[in-house]
Amino acid sequence: MAETLPQSATTTLDGRRIPTVIVDDAHVIYRVHGAGSASNNTPAGALKRILTRMPAPTVREVHAVKGVSFTAYRGEAIGLIGSNGSGKSTMLRAIAGLLPVTSGAVYAQGQPALLGVNAALLNDLTGERNVALGLLAMGFSPEVVKARTSEVLEFSGINERGDFGSLPMRTYSSGMSARLRFAISSAKDHDVLLIDEALATGDRKFRRRSEQRVRELRDSAGTVFLVSHQLSTIQETCERTIWLESGVMRADGPTADVIAEYEAYTAK
Repeated sequence: MAETLPQSATTTLDGRRIPTVIVDDAHVIYRVHGAGSASNNTPAGALKRILTRMPAPTVREVHAVKGVSFTAYRGEAIGLIGSNGSGKSTMLRAIAGLLPVTSGAVYAQGQPALLGVNAALLNDLTGERNVALGLLAMGFSPEVVKARTSEVLEFSGINERGDFGSLPMRTYSSGMSARLRFAISSAKDHDVLLIDEALATGDRKFRRRSEQRVRELRDSAGTVFLVSHQLSTIQETCERTIWLESGVMRADGPTADVIAEYEAYTAK
């Protein structure tokens, strides 16, 4: 679990940048149970093992993040790029405190907020009600929630083609749901906001609004991490980028330089 940075680390008297996330030689190892053949991993296979007292399938270890270290600072928007399975989403979950590191440490200022395409919303409630509950959960008063719900719905754009805000979430497309998740989560200025592919959905107009909101969060002294397979989104939003490949950090630096190095690698 990510540990909280001590309060003394949030202030400086000599003009030095203020760290919000410190990742120190972090390793994350998954243990995958039942890593045998597909037939052994079915309910019928499990029952057969019980009746015949066969040993359980082997446990396989997946080393998802391997010795990653970096420091993020207030006011930064940091892109995370890499091939599928490179450890980007795992790294975000470790920073958010949702996944413990096997060794090393992750320190974070405040409580990082993870926004992903699979963030939970209540399908039987309307979009408007989900917005209200989301804002309440983030600590807004009922008065503020009442005033800002329509603003969040407007930002998401789900009402541009009808009054979808009054319809249950189960009637939404995956893109509409993702846009609403981002609109809710970004309504608050977070110390650390972690965005996992949530800007890849929606039309060009919504992406422009989302990218502008990320810049506003950064300018308000927050730190934003953005995972995206769309390198153009990283280029337009993040001034710094970290490249992970097979769990190893291959590069960390100005976005243009890191993306150029990554594109040269993928072109081989």
